Amino acid sequence: MELLNEAYLLRIFIGESDKTEGQPLYEWLVHVAKRQELAGATVLRGMMGFGSRSRIHSSKILRLSQDLPIIVEIVDTANRLNAYLALVEPHINDGMATLEKAEVRFYRSGESEQGQG
Repeated sequence: MELLNEAYLLRIFIGESDKTEGQPLYEWLVHVAKRQELAGATVLRGMMGFGSRSRIHSSKILRLSQDLPIIVEIVDTANRLNAYLALVEPHINDGMATLEKAEVRFYRSGESEQGQG
C-alpha cells in the first residue's frame, strides 16, 4: 500500500479492561483495522491518565492497575479512517477518538523489491 504525503492519524483512547465480542477492545480494534486493510495500527499502554469521569488510572494504584489507559493509533487516508470509525464506534462505550492531519515521511516494509540489491 502506498500512502500519500498527506494522511490522517486516528487515535482511539480507551481503557485496558474495555471489552467487545468477548475480547479486549484494543485487540478487536486492531483486527478490524487489519481486515479493512488499513496501513497499520499500534497499541500504546499508558502509565497514567484520566478520562471523562475524571478518575485517575495509574500503574501505581493496585486496584486500577488492570485498567490503564490504552491508545490505538492508525494512519491512513481520511476516507478510509472514517469508514473504519463507522464500523467500530458502536463498540466503544467509554472513550474518545481524535483525527488529525499527518505528513507521512516514509512508509515501507523493509523488504527488498525483486531485482534490486
